[in-house]
Amino acid sequence: MDWKPDRKVKKALYKQLAEYIENGIADGTFPPDKPLPSERKLAKEFNINRSTVVAAYDELEANGLIQRNRGSGTTISKDIWGITKKRIPSWNRYIEAGSFLPNQPLIQRIRYETAGHKLINLASGELSEDLFPKKFLRAITSTRSFAGSLGYDHPQGNKELRETITKHVREYRRIETNPSSILITSGAQQALHLVVQCLLKPGDAVALEDPSYNYNLPIFKTAGIKPYFLPVDKDGINPDELLALYKKHRIRMIFLNSAFQNPTGSTLNETRRKSILEISSEYGIPIVEDDPYSLTSFTGEGIPTLKSMDVHGNVLYISSLSKIVASGLRIGWIIGPVPVIERLSDAKQQIDFGHASFNQWIANDFLESESFHTHFKNLVKELEKRRNQIVTSLKHFLGDQVEFSVPQGGIHLWCRVKKDYNEMQLLEESIKRGVIFVPGSTMGSGKGFVRFTFAREDEDSIHEGIKRFADALNYLS
Repeated sequence: MDWKPDRKVKKALYKQLAEYIENGIADGTFPPDKPLPSERKLAKEFNINRSTVVAAYDELEANGLIQRNRGSGTTISKDIWGITKKRIPSWNRYIEAGSFLPNQPLIQRIRYETAGHKLINLASGELSEDLFPKKFLRAITSTRSFAGSLGYDHPQGNKELRETITKHVREYRRIETNPSSILITSGAQQALHLVVQCLLKPGDAVALEDPSYNYNLPIFKTAGIKPYFLPVDKDGINPDELLALYKKHRIRMIFLNSAFQNPTGSTLNETRRKSILEISSEYGIPIVEDDPYSLTSFTGEGIPTLKSMDVHGNVLYISSLSKIVASGLRIGWIIGPVPVIERLSDAKQQIDFGHASFNQWIANDFLESESFHTHFKNLVKELEKRRNQIVTSLKHFLGDQVEFSVPQGGIHLWCRVKKDYNEMQLLEESIKRGVIFVPGSTMGSGKGFVRFTFAREDEDSIHEGIKRFADALNYLS
């Protein structure tokens, strides 16, 4: 046999062997009138464990391709192309062949562990249940009658909600726009996907922050986009480095998280904001500003968005209610030039025929009410308390073993661990002790970092979570 398993690829050996045998059945390498090689023979031939062969044969049998017969070995199913048995698709091959790429295994593991598991959650980038404005939202649903349509709404989203968002971004984010320049999306995540899928093509170069949330999104690789990374310091990205990157790679689009950046917590200073907008205008490079956190400033000072300073229409502005109201509402929006919004709206219609009218009604009524301002002010106070707690706990349990900048808003703290450690081992040991975080490698190229999110747990749980993390780190040292 000329075929050999490839131990360098990520695909499991048993799957490689199962595919080889399936292909051999199809092309006649393994004739239907002769038994297939024994498990022992295949294991010896390919220098693999017999259990690997057993697993491959199990999969082939489950798919109806082979049958095992006591005393006469394993044979190709006689009815493989017949009608008395139904052949099951080789789903694993379809899964691996799909063009839409899965999340990194590490990201999948974190999401699995945080879904229904009783861990202190310093990983998930969302608010805790007690920070949701449940009382106010219940009042909307219980005391006000739903006046909207239950049919398909406007392709860009409910007009009344878009008018309310127009007023909201003018008051809270200093952005002048109009309803025709707004598209309602299923959170900021869908907005990013629409921008990448509709406005870029395979081979296009884009600039991403390093570290950043976008760093681990498979959407860029799925779309064949070439990402180039710009280091983030305490004042955001350096405009000179952006310009150099553009001249070298002809960057087609810039993705920025300009206020309380995820994960570093840094904010682009005013000088850099102006320089980046000048570069965008001079070279015609669109900027995608993802702004989940600008309203969460702990100092009370308003953070001007790039979009509020954009006089030429170069910035596509993305935001949502996920980080300031409730992630489950799935209300996000894109603000941009009308032709762009119409293009993205058409794509969204192809995907889901528009956003749920009931959720839009609740979001509209809440944003219009005095309750939003009350909730928002209380939320910022509570987040600041939790920020203070995680800073205190890190200093108490880890001292000079770690270093970090104290974020002035947002929900994340980016922490460098000075000790030499194995990232996966630290994560696994922390999970065993009942706490989970996000390893830095999922968000950037630098080593030795972790991201702690302080919005998901109360102050006591944050304190206990950092203690458990410190215990795990010291155990491995």
